[in-house]
Amino acid sequence: MAKKSGGWDKVYKLVKRIPRGRVVTYGELAKMLRLPGGARTAGYAIAACPSGRGIPWHRVVGAGGKILTPEPYGSKQRRLLESEGVQFSGMAVDLAAHQWQPPKAASKKRGGKPRGKADSRKGRGV
Repeated sequence: MAKKSGGWDKVYKLVKRIPRGRVVTYGELAKMLRLPGGARTAGYAIAACPSGRGIPWHRVVGAGGKILTPEPYGSKQRRLLESEGVQFSGMAVDLAAHQWQPPKAASKKRGGKPRGKADSRKGRGV
């Protein structure tokens, strides 16, 4: 995929939100952002990650918590994750302990009011 790094800004913005000691899979990242092409597209974005912008690329792992990054970066990814307290079960991150789920957006919670009005209209027989 010949996509400029600027085209991946929404991916990098979300990856920057992943807290220390937490990880997300390529597939989950793609699902959260509704990326066409799914996990593979998320992989392209992480592979094109620019250095010096503070993007914690190492917090994105493969399905099942596997490190898919080729060497020598795979070892570096593992060291970075371990330095953040991430535990491994064999060759994979313990996802049960370290998987990140972003908090629900506050705007979605506030968005419930208009829906409530629509529901109340139905309740009044309108």
